[in-house]
Amino acid sequence: MPSTALPSNRFERRRAATRRAFVRAAREILADTGDTGVSIQAIAERADVGFGSFYNHFASKAELFDAAVADALEEFGRAIDDRLHGVEDPAELVAAGLQLSARMTCSHPELMQVLRRRGLGHLHSDLGLAPRALRDVVRGISSGRFAPVDPLVAVSALGGTLLALVELRFSRPDLDGDAAAVDMADMTLRMLGLPPDEASEVARRPLPSTV
Repeated sequence: MPSTALPSNRFERRRAATRRAFVRAAREILADTGDTGVSIQAIAERADVGFGSFYNHFASKAELFDAAVADALEEFGRAIDDRLHGVEDPAELVAAGLQLSARMTCSHPELMQVLRRRGLGHLHSDLGLAPRALRDVVRGISSGRFAPVDPLVAVSALGGTLLALVELRFSRPDLDGDAAAVDMADMTLRMLGLPPDEASEVARRPLPSTV
């Protein structure tokens, strides 16, 4: 999960730890089954905290699951941002972001299952990859790298492409996932206005290495 500053006193640290345990349990449930109808008692048992503490942190199960999705989205966005630090070309950011996201179905399966099950409703969230994608699309349009389209429409298309790619990776593990991600990145860059030869070259650049 995303790291945050620790509260300064013992009571607040315990309170924060309890909240994190609930969010962690909710993320696991979303990843395992997507069943948000599970009882608060079952959530508390999975979190290994007392049932009575639930309403000290959340007004409802819906609020808890929203917090769990937000937590997953922000972890996802930070992971991609960290890997793409220093990349300036908007086209390369889009292509590499799609490919790295696809690989996270193996390296971060729980996280990507949450995205798979709940991502469609958060395509324009203020957290996760959406604001980062919007930033890169706006840069690409303003620089002439991408075609002059409505940035929100472009981000919607990118989000749908990403969710389709994630679904493909989970539902068809027999396919060459990396090759599929490269092809998807190639097609996406063409959709954004790059010439075919250039889209193919950018999509096949080596991915940024981990630090």
